[in-house]
Order: sequence, then C-alpha cells, then structure tokens
Amino acid sequence: MSGHQETPAGTPEVTRLLAEWVVELKGADIPAEVRREGLRTFVNWVGCAVGGARHETVDAALRAVAPFSGKADATVLGRPERLDAAHAALLNGITSHVLDYDDTHLKTIIHPAGPVASALLALSEIRPMSGEDFLTALIVGVEVECRIGNSVYPHHYDRGWHITGTAGVFGAAAAIGKVIGLDRQKMQWAFGLAASQSSGLREMFGTMTKSFHPGRAAQNGMMSALLAEAGFDSSERAIEAPRGFATVMSDKQDWNEILGELGTRWESALNSYKPFACGIVIHPAIDGCQQIREEIGERVSDIASVHLTTHPLVLELTGKRSPRTGLEGKFSVFHAAAAALLHGDGAPTAFTDDLVNDASVVDLRDRIDATADATCHEASVTIRVTFKDGSTMDKHIERTIGSSEMPLTDEQIDQKFKVQSALVIGEAATEKLLRLAWRSAELGDIADVARCASERAVAA
Repeated sequence: MSGHQETPAGTPEVTRLLAEWVVELKGADIPAEVRREGLRTFVNWVGCAVGGARHETVDAALRAVAPFSGKADATVLGRPERLDAAHAALLNGITSHVLDYDDTHLKTIIHPAGPVASALLALSEIRPMSGEDFLTALIVGVEVECRIGNSVYPHHYDRGWHITGTAGVFGAAAAIGKVIGLDRQKMQWAFGLAASQSSGLREMFGTMTKSFHPGRAAQNGMMSALLAEAGFDSSERAIEAPRGFATVMSDKQDWNEILGELGTRWESALNSYKPFACGIVIHPAIDGCQQIREEIGERVSDIASVHLTTHPLVLELTGKRSPRTGLEGKFSVFHAAAAALLHGDGAPTAFTDDLVNDASVVDLRDRIDATADATCHEASVTIRVTFKDGSTMDKHIERTIGSSEMPLTDEQIDQKFKVQSALVIGEAATEKLLRLAWRSAELGDIADVARCASERAVAA
C-alpha cells in the first residue's frame, strides 16, 4: 500500500517555499540587529559547550562513540579528544546542553544553538568557512527550527516531544545546507531526511538522554544535508504532507508560522539566554529566592516553610519532589528554590549530585511546596516564606531575569561564559576564547574558535 496521500487543497508548498528562502537568502539580507543577536547566540553557546565538557555524561558518550569515530578531524570543545565531524557534532550538542544553561526561544522552549552551532562548527573543521558565512548559516538554521517549532507548538510539545530535538534537526539541516550551497531541490531533500530523523522525548528530562537530543539533532541534520548534496533524495513535501512531520507529530499545523513574513519577522532575534543552569520555568523561583536570601541573610535558618505560586507548566516540567542526581535537580523547582535560599546559587554548582543530596538542602526542600495557578505568567512567581516565629515574608517576581522583558546583557553573557569555562580550561584561556568568540564574524576561518576552545584542555 502506498504511503503517498494527496495534500489537502489550500495547503501551501511549505517545504519547497522554505527551501527556496534558505537557498536564496544572502547575508546582506539579514538586518544588523538580527546578526548581532546571532553573534550573542554563538558566544553563549561556546561558553556552554566548554562549560559542560567535563560532565560525566560527556565522558560516557566519548567512551561509547570514540571507537567508532572516523578520522580525528574535529574538536570536542573543552576536551583534548578529537573525532570525525559527525561525532564531534553529536558530542558538542551534548556538552552545550548538558548543564541546561544554554539559550531558549521563549515562544517554543526550543534551545536553538545546540543543534545548529554544533553541526556547523564541526563541519567547519573539514570544510573551511568564514565567520561571516558561518554566522549567516547559524541565523538561518535558528530561524528555520524556531519557525517550524512555532507551527506545531504547543500541541507537539504537549504530546511529549522534546522540541529542541524534533525541530532542531531541521535547523541543523538548513544551516549545513546553506553553507555548503545546496540548491532548492536538494534543500527539500535535506528537509525530508531531517523530518525522518526528528525525535526526542520529554520523558528523558532529568537524565543524560535529554542532552543527547540536541547532539543527535546536530549530527542527523548535518548528515541530512550531506546526503542530499550527494544526490540522496527524499520527499519534497516532508513538512506539510498528510503523513509528513507536522501532521504526524502534532494536532496543530500553522503554516503561516513557517512562511509568514520570511525575512522580515525574525524569530532568531527573539533568542534568550539562561541566567540559571536548569529548566527555564524554574528561573522565576530562583530569582525570587536569591532576592529573599540577600534580604534575610542568615535568617534563612529560621525558615519554617516556603510556598510558591507558579504557572502550571512549572509543576508539570519540574515537579520532582525528591531528585537523586544533579540532572534530576534541574527539573525540581523544590531543589532549585532550596539551593537559592541556602546558597544564593543558580549556576551549575547548584545542580551537582552532592548538593542535591546535601542534608541541609534536602531538609529545606522538604518544607517547600507549590501551587499551580493558570493566571500566573510563565516568567512570574509569588513566594511566601513563613518563619519559625510565625512571621511571613512575600516576594513577587513579575518578570524574571533572562525573560524577554529582562534579557541578559552582553556583560552578563560574558560573566556566565567565564564562570563556566574557567573551571574547564582556566581563566587565561577563557579570556582568549571569549574575545575570539565575539570576533567570530571577522574571522577568515571560524574553526579557529574550535581550536582555541581545546588548546588548553587536558584529559579529565
């Protein structure tokens, strides 16, 4: 029985039109402010990739894939090991996401850079590209994955798909296809190959497999474009067909979110950067608890109980009452609030196995509860602290740091970069890498960034 069905009347040729836009776009067509956000996206990603390089997740991944790697052409950022480009894309996607400290497209909760930058930078070490061409391709890839994500969100996400993996593979395919010069038909094939590899399940949150999703999306997206370049064909309507990506994986298909205002409405310009190393819906609670900690100081030891009023998604995504590992702690609003109150911390150091199991943190965590309120904005929280003497303190966060209303500044991105990277490659190498990352668009060879990110790395 044939799998081919006629596309319903009135459905636009989404895959073809999107492919044409990717192929025909010139770097000069991208507004300066969008290019600037693309640069911020890349700088933030480099810091996260180096920062996560020593995590046990990365150690395990390297043990598994290194024996099967081809020629050692490409860098694993922050590590001395080198792999073939496809496996380097996988590993860098893992490292950049494992701390849950990366970027976020707030409309869809996609973490855009992981799949796209990981694929592009790995390929640049075997197929050299300028920083300018790299940045153009990065922005294109982010734009494609976020638009595709918009078209199916939130229904797709609510079904249990991890949208960074499912949409990210399209972004990686678009970026690689752009930089290697695919024509329109081959770009359509690349999207078809990407659609066939679109995956990632929210069930995996709190485990090593969550960071595997952007890594595999990077690797699969790269291979989709390279297969298409070699003449490997696919459906040319993979996104909109009755048995294509959007209909199979979502109850919602909004084609205007993909095609509307292409080149004038830039989703990539809406990217945001996490101030805290965990699920983004926890950030208001951490922000509020840090402020409370600053105001009450050592009186934190007098806390009897804490109550959080949050958006329902907070408890759906991060309602783990008793996390056992640092990765699980990133999906426990109760742990995150306790760590922020006791230590003022929301950085990667707040989400280690040791701190998740620390007796004082567990004790306070067990005295924190939460209520979901549908009227509460996702970037807001109300916190009531009750002290042992019966007195109370209330804190309301209307919009948290890192939200669209309170984005991180360049200086805050720098500080975040330094905090992560210095622990892996040292302060001097971090300063050099940070300066180079900000100069990415000026470089004749973007792979200089990858090489700089590993030159001081030593085996763990």
